[in-house]
Amino acid sequence: MDHAQLTRKQKEFFDFITDYKMEYDVWPTYREISDQFNYKSPNSVTQNIQALLKKGYLIKGEDEEYDIHPEYGEVLDDKKSTGIPVKGLIAAGYLQEAVESDLGEITLETLFPNIESLFALRVSGMSMKDAGIYDGDFVLLMDSDVKDGDIGAVLFNGETSLKKIYYGKNGLRLEPANSEFSDIIVEPDIFEEVRIIGKYIGHVNKNGIHRAVPARKAS
Repeated sequence: MDHAQLTRKQKEFFDFITDYKMEYDVWPTYREISDQFNYKSPNSVTQNIQALLKKGYLIKGEDEEYDIHPEYGEVLDDKKSTGIPVKGLIAAGYLQEAVESDLGEITLETLFPNIESLFALRVSGMSMKDAGIYDGDFVLLMDSDVKDGDIGAVLFNGETSLKKIYYGKNGLRLEPANSEFSDIIVEPDIFEEVRIIGKYIGHVNKNGIHRAVPARKAS
């Protein structure tokens, strides 16, 4: 690739955003980039992106969003794996001879047998931080019934919210997992406008996959 050479800091910036894109298939947010490099202002993110565009490592698409230059994109595609290789057996009882063999891969279908019913949304905000769900995480949702006390995604009045859902004779109570936020009460007169769009089964962030903890019923 005959592009202008990057400075050390530009290369670190480029490696971070491309590695993130390769792992999550989306770009990191400005906040995530700023946290990674301790930037005080989002302008620093913009300046680095502009430098990479000028040097040909990034390009602008039809929608004016930046993307990896096709030549570098091919290198990233070669690095991608469809799953986690299973390289053999290991004893969990008595010691036994190590056996190496190709036993296939652990794929998303292995981790989530009902993957056809799953979808993901990206979290914006900190109202569920005490449940371990932070701004920028990807919540995994299943199109299934949400029981009392489960975390779910709710659509009402044209807005979405991720909360613990409790059913009552007077409607719904949407409870945050952060004491800085108040419950949201959905009264009967607008109950018909409410739609539960998915049950939370886990979330994904740079630390890995986190499965939902079974809900406890409200006392």
